Amino acid sequence: MTGRTVIRGGLVITASDEIHADVLIEDGRIAALAATGTPAAEAFTAERSIDATGKYVIPGGVDAHTHMELPFGGTFASDTFETGTRAAAWGGTTTIVDFAVQSVGHSLREGLDTWHAKAEGNCAIDYGFHMIVSDVNQETLKEMDLLVEEGVTSFKQFMAYPGVFYSDDGQILRAMQRSAENGGLIMMHAENGIAIDVLVEQALARGETDPRYHGEVRKALLEAEATHRAIKLAQVAGAPLYVVHVSAMEAVAELARARDEGLPVFGETCPQYLFLSTDNLAEPDFEGSKYVCSTPLRPKEHQAKLWQGLRTNDLQVVSTDHCPFCFVGQKELGRGDFSKIPNGLPGVENRMDLLHQAVVDGHISRRRWIEIACATPARMFGMYPKKGTITPGADADVVIYDPHAEQVVSAETHHMNVDYSAYEGKRLTGRVETVLSRGEPVITEREYTGHAGHGVYTPRSTCQYLN
Repeated sequence: MTGRTVIRGGLVITASDEIHADVLIEDGRIAALAATGTPAAEAFTAERSIDATGKYVIPGGVDAHTHMELPFGGTFASDTFETGTRAAAWGGTTTIVDFAVQSVGHSLREGLDTWHAKAEGNCAIDYGFHMIVSDVNQETLKEMDLLVEEGVTSFKQFMAYPGVFYSDDGQILRAMQRSAENGGLIMMHAENGIAIDVLVEQALARGETDPRYHGEVRKALLEAEATHRAIKLAQVAGAPLYVVHVSAMEAVAELARARDEGLPVFGETCPQYLFLSTDNLAEPDFEGSKYVCSTPLRPKEHQAKLWQGLRTNDLQVVSTDHCPFCFVGQKELGRGDFSKIPNGLPGVENRMDLLHQAVVDGHISRRRWIEIACATPARMFGMYPKKGTITPGADADVVIYDPHAEQVVSAETHHMNVDYSAYEGKRLTGRVETVLSRGEPVITEREYTGHAGHGVYTPRSTCQYLN
């Protein structure tokens, strides 16, 4: 470790406070904060000093939904743990929680071990794992208890993708009952995949093969129906529920209703649903394939309801669902058949900046930005206050953020290992300048100074919103 660092003169923003303060870092952790210019702050001494005058000093982002190296549709997500975590750091994210995959017929342990092997020694920033449960049986249910004990405290299930990740209502109920006992959190991909497959088959039979039909068959009503069903199953099981990548206003309404009833139900949305729409899916010359993800992009009018949900706390978290596939050679697998386009968008590098733009545009406050991008995901997945805030004792995962710098998002300048940007040409105000991970500089004044292997695996406690 390189001893002590002091960050001077910045506006420290957390989910709860904004204060002009100097921050002292020692041995990879936040040692102290003191109001800038006070004797206490003047007394901070350190080998390294960072001038943050005119800048924000914010906690490193926590992206609780990424898919590095995910196998999907006969190919793999194009970011490795090395390239993906480096890109995350460039975007001010210092912790990811990725998804280890259980394959049908295999144990949870095998899936988890496979993902540990992919990530270990390769990450620029810290990482944890959720577990995708594709095969619920007696053995799997026993394994869930063991995983919770060792810090993998969340389990993802799919109401979509029959034949791949799909679980039926009975399997979902069993897993939810188990998580009610062991303290785990079920994360749900809520779309009625059985019905969607019928609509896909019918669309293709009509010759409707272009990318835009991906959005048309994955109907908002089928997202809302699955969200409602997941909530009711969780209620029967007495279990908490976290619904991932909420994109439809009808699904937000289901979450809001459940939360108004006092149920432990949580919702996440993603930047693509806040900033992109079916207009992108309809782009000509197969360009729309770049925007194929599930849940799909929705018509523009859904965006306002998602922003509203973030303001009213009916949605608590913004994650990326980062799952990049190159346009050339990967997205193109679906030319002539939209159902063969690999599902996923690149975004791990863009999330913090896009959400800062939302602050500039008046959708959310500065503190809410930090809440939905840092603090709440850390609490939701058992990492707070080690991650997600700037407070004595926390890991020194700190971003110096220039709120006035202007940038144009482009595949030519991004660091994700993918040949296009979902936000190509978008002008943003605000940019990451320097990033510390556990006190070590990963980005230094817009230069990458980190290295693969700095990032360590982070076991997690259970959801901190549950007693």
